[in-house]
Amino acid sequence: MRGAALEVLRAGALTTVQDLGRPGHAHLGVPRSGALDAGAHALANRLLGNPPEAAALETTLDGVGLRALAPVTVAVTGAPCAVRVSGSPVAWGAPVLLRAGAVLEVGRAESGVRSYVAVRGGFAVPPVLGSRSTDLLSGLGPPVLSAGTLLPVGPAGPDPVRGADAPAAPGMPAELVLPLRPGPRADWFEPASVAALWRTEFRVSPASNRIGLRTEAGTPLIRGRGGELPSEGMVLGAVQVPPDGLPVVFLADHPVTGGYPVVGVVPAGPALDAAAQARPGVPVRFVRAR
Repeated sequence: MRGAALEVLRAGALTTVQDLGRPGHAHLGVPRSGALDAGAHALANRLLGNPPEAAALETTLDGVGLRALAPVTVAVTGAPCAVRVSGSPVAWGAPVLLRAGAVLEVGRAESGVRSYVAVRGGFAVPPVLGSRSTDLLSGLGPPVLSAGTLLPVGPAGPDPVRGADAPAAPGMPAELVLPLRPGPRADWFEPASVAALWRTEFRVSPASNRIGLRTEAGTPLIRGRGGELPSEGMVLGAVQVPPDGLPVVFLADHPVTGGYPVVGVVPAGPALDAAAQARPGVPVRFVRAR
């Protein structure tokens, strides 16, 4: 609908606009960015008949509150949470019609960390380098949401609202298992230390964010050589090991270069989606990628 928009009433702890990100600009120093839980973002758009690249909102822990300024259809996926429209409960993981003036309240995550709020037509904030994603590291894209922000909605595409393939609400995983492809700098660590990596249980650190999932409480990796690497390119899922020896898994807003050695890479896919939903204290274990 022409002129449709949503007004932010409650911004939550951290709510940003995210789409598929800005891949292909690392040579310019621009991170990838984009939705951390790519599967949940894709599902929200699919439920509404949006194209995969449509921009949605990514909330953190305590949701968001929005007022519809014209009739729109929305869907909430990702971390399970209570969803209400003008005080009345509505479905999570399904299309929901908001009439003009209706208030959508996306509640606190019951498990996981990040929920996704999509609108039919997508959020039509101005793109930067081909993406509408907020990048916390570089500052590109729209600012972090605040109360009073108006979010324009784009025109609906030709595909119909589906609302038929949402899975049951996922529960909190007992542990986060990350497949790891060793290298390119695994030889910078003692062989016994790398061998112990497959037996070590780490925990998700509270210092984790969109840039990286930090670990704590595990057995640190021990370097087998001194000195430092010149800065080299970093990719999504790279597991960098800082001087404390505790791995950091790079997520969507990761820097494009880094000087700490990378012991391995977690392939993009469901494991990184799960990393986006892992709360502090959840056990983390690395296994060899097949």
